[in-house]
Amino acid sequence: MRKPRDFDGELKALQDKAGDLKSRKVQQLGELVIATGADALSSHELAGALIVLAETKEAGKREAWARRGAAFFQSRPRRNAPTTDRNADGAPAQSSGGQPTPSRKGAA
Repeated sequence: MRKPRDFDGELKALQDKAGDLKSRKVQQLGELVIATGADALSSHELAGALIVLAETKEAGKREAWARRGAAFFQSRPRRNAPTTDRNADGAPAQSSGGQPTPSRKGAA
Protein backbone atom coordinates (compact mmCIF):
# COMPACT_ATOMS: atom_id res chain seq x y z
CA MET A 1 0.00 0.00 0.00
CA ARG A 2 1.24 3.47 -0.90
CA LYS A 3 2.06 6.04 1.68
CA PRO A 4 -0.66 8.75 1.73
CA ARG A 5 0.38 12.27 0.73
CA ASP A 6 0.54 14.88 3.44
CA PHE A 7 -1.60 17.54 1.74
CA ASP A 8 -1.66 19.72 4.83
CA GLY A 9 2.11 19.66 5.08
CA GLU A 10 2.52 20.39 1.37
CA LEU A 11 0.02 23.26 1.59
CA LYS A 12 1.85 24.70 4.60
CA ALA A 13 5.19 24.49 2.76
CA LEU A 14 3.71 26.26 -0.28
CA GLN A 15 2.22 28.99 1.92
CA ASP A 16 5.57 29.49 3.64
CA LYS A 17 7.32 29.71 0.27
CA ALA A 18 4.74 32.22 -1.01
CA GLY A 19 5.23 34.34 2.10
CA ASP A 20 9.01 34.26 1.65
CA LEU A 21 8.67 35.27 -2.01
CA LYS A 22 6.35 38.15 -1.12
CA SER A 23 8.76 39.38 1.57
CA ARG A 24 11.66 39.20 -0.86
CA LYS A 25 9.65 41.09 -3.50
CA VAL A 26 8.81 43.87 -1.04
CA GLN A 27 12.46 44.11 0.03
CA GLN A 28 13.66 44.25 -3.58
CA LEU A 29 11.13 46.95 -4.44
CA GLY A 30 12.37 49.01 -1.51
CA GLU A 31 15.96 48.52 -2.64
CA LEU A 32 14.98 49.60 -6.16
CA VAL A 33 13.32 52.76 -4.86
CA ILE A 34 16.49 53.63 -2.95
CA ALA A 35 18.85 52.71 -5.82
CA THR A 36 16.98 54.93 -8.28
CA GLY A 37 16.90 57.86 -5.90
CA ALA A 38 13.11 57.77 -5.75
CA ASP A 39 13.29 57.65 -1.96
CA ALA A 40 13.71 61.43 -2.16
CA LEU A 41 10.10 61.65 -3.37
CA SER A 42 7.19 61.81 -0.98
CA SER A 43 5.06 58.69 -0.72
CA HIS A 44 2.24 60.55 -2.49
CA GLU A 45 4.49 61.52 -5.40
CA LEU A 46 5.89 58.02 -5.71
CA ALA A 47 2.44 56.42 -5.55
CA GLY A 48 1.10 58.86 -8.15
CA ALA A 49 3.98 58.16 -10.51
CA LEU A 50 3.54 54.41 -10.14
CA ILE A 51 -0.19 54.70 -10.79
CA VAL A 52 0.47 56.64 -13.99
CA LEU A 53 2.99 54.01 -15.07
CA ALA A 54 0.58 51.16 -14.37
CA GLU A 55 -2.27 52.88 -16.23
CA THR A 56 -0.22 53.77 -19.31
CA LYS A 57 -1.15 51.64 -22.30
CA GLU A 58 0.99 53.45 -24.92
CA ALA A 59 3.48 50.88 -26.15
CA GLY A 60 6.02 53.52 -27.19
CA LYS A 61 6.20 55.05 -23.73
CA ARG A 62 6.39 51.66 -22.04
CA GLU A 63 9.19 50.55 -24.38
CA ALA A 64 11.13 53.76 -23.71
CA TRP A 65 10.77 53.25 -19.96
CA ALA A 66 11.86 49.62 -20.33
CA ARG A 67 14.98 50.67 -22.30
CA ARG A 68 15.84 53.27 -19.67
CA GLY A 69 15.36 50.71 -16.91
CA ALA A 70 17.51 48.16 -18.73
CA ALA A 71 20.24 50.78 -19.14
CA PHE A 72 20.01 51.55 -15.42
CA PHE A 73 20.52 47.92 -14.45
CA GLN A 74 23.29 47.38 -16.99
CA SER A 75 25.20 50.38 -15.69
CA ARG A 76 25.09 49.19 -12.07
CA PRO A 77 27.03 46.17 -10.86
CA ARG A 78 24.84 43.66 -9.06
CA ARG A 79 26.13 42.13 -5.88
CA ASN A 80 24.34 38.79 -5.99
CA ALA A 81 24.26 37.90 -9.69
CA PRO A 82 27.17 36.85 -11.87
CA THR A 83 27.85 39.08 -14.86
CA THR A 84 26.62 36.46 -17.31
CA ASP A 85 23.12 36.51 -15.74
CA ARG A 86 22.69 40.28 -15.88
CA ASN A 87 21.41 40.43 -19.45
CA ALA A 88 19.10 37.43 -19.48
CA ASP A 89 16.56 38.93 -21.90
CA GLY A 90 19.07 39.09 -24.75
CA ALA A 91 18.82 42.85 -25.27
CA PRO A 92 22.06 44.36 -26.54
CA ALA A 93 24.03 46.50 -24.13
CA GLN A 94 23.90 50.19 -24.87
CA SER A 95 27.29 51.60 -25.73
CA SER A 96 26.26 55.24 -25.95
CA GLY A 97 28.49 56.05 -23.02
CA GLY A 98 26.66 58.25 -20.55
CA GLN A 99 23.62 57.49 -18.53
CA PRO A 100 20.63 59.81 -19.03
CA THR A 101 20.36 62.47 -16.39
CA PRO A 102 17.44 61.91 -14.07
CA SER A 103 14.66 64.44 -14.27
CA ARG A 104 11.71 64.75 -11.95
CA LYS A 105 9.47 66.90 -14.14
CA GLY A 106 8.16 66.00 -17.57
CA ALA A 107 9.74 62.56 -17.65
CA ALA A 108 8.00 60.39 -20.19
